[in-house]
Amino acid sequence: MSSSASRSPVRLRDLVHPVIAGLISVIVNYGGTFILVFQAAKVAGLSPELTASWVWSVSMGVGITGLVLSWVSREPIITAWSTPAAAFLVVALSTTPYAEAVGAYMISAAAFVLLGLSGCFEKVIRLIPPGVAAGLLAGILLQFGIGAFGGLSVDPLLAGVLIGAYLILKRFSARYAVVGILALGLALLLAGGRVDLSGLSLQLASPVFTMPGFSLNALLSVALPLFLITLTGQYMPGMLVLRNDGFSTSANPIVTLTGFGSLLMAPFGSHAFNIAAITAAICTGKEAHEEPSKRWIAGVAAGVFYMLVGIFGVTLAAVFMAFPATFITTLAGLALLGTIGASLAGAMADTKSREASLVTFLAAAANITLFGIGGAFWGLVIGLFAYVVLNGRLPRREPAPATREGAAN
Repeated sequence: MSSSASRSPVRLRDLVHPVIAGLISVIVNYGGTFILVFQAAKVAGLSPELTASWVWSVSMGVGITGLVLSWVSREPIITAWSTPAAAFLVVALSTTPYAEAVGAYMISAAAFVLLGLSGCFEKVIRLIPPGVAAGLLAGILLQFGIGAFGGLSVDPLLAGVLIGAYLILKRFSARYAVVGILALGLALLLAGGRVDLSGLSLQLASPVFTMPGFSLNALLSVALPLFLITLTGQYMPGMLVLRNDGFSTSANPIVTLTGFGSLLMAPFGSHAFNIAAITAAICTGKEAHEEPSKRWIAGVAAGVFYMLVGIFGVTLAAVFMAFPATFITTLAGLALLGTIGASLAGAMADTKSREASLVTFLAAAANITLFGIGGAFWGLVIGLFAYVVLNGRLPRREPAPATREGAAN
């Protein structure tokens, strides 16, 4: 982004929407996927103290890196733990000693530091045609949009009220639509006694250091899959989310800093954190702020909220997880509607790449899983293959970020 945009003054009224966007992204992350961390900890037989340390390390790491990256770049760089990696660990930790798993976390993190310093990842990102990138993002987010309305089958009253309120607010005050449904949803849940917080008490987390162990088995069965899953399932779509909304920060410092942060936090239990994809889209689009130059505030806000959860460990994570699944899925889907629509429009904009973009969208939406690698990667591979076949050439390299500073203005 241009220096003039990054230095534009921030007024009090500029804070409301990005702060709410940051809060929603945090709620969706903890309420939607953090259960995988607890499942993996249970499989590994970790004590409550080690589990709390895992929560502390990943939350603090995500919060600090996201806050720093957003503040320095003046772009909404949202970081998160690797969800596909957490799902992988639910299985992997059943056969790998915990100390060796920690060592594997460190090896994987060091590999990301080297990747970021090499500059190779940024070059790969700039080879992807904008239409294909937009189709990939739309495909990844499609299930969340569907989930917003799928809740009508499970909890018709809650989902129906949220959807109806969103449409009404969108009609009369589009800027406050997401803020409104968040407040209304929380009020309904509390009034109906559907969130039981009576047994919770705030307790400070105490990080526990684990001396890492290293073995060839852990290297091949944990570190290597962890690196590949996080790279293809998180970093690739996460960077494309930023590009799709016009932000041009290089991938190199993002990969380097999050990799370094993961390396530091690994001995305390953190498996991996990285740039976010789905929850990032909540903060990078118009719902966060009409002016792209103000959306970096959402990244800083999300970082602060993550750090608060980290300070109080398992307690606040349990609060987010106490929300009904329908509330989380409906809130996430409605908050992402604008991004899904813009991505579909971007995918269809260029007639030369339209069909390849459509193929990418459908392949990503199918969420193919092969060889332990998730749908985002295969959607991109299939889309690029379609682009080459239909256009008779490889994609041309996009201009370097320095030449696109005004894209987000």
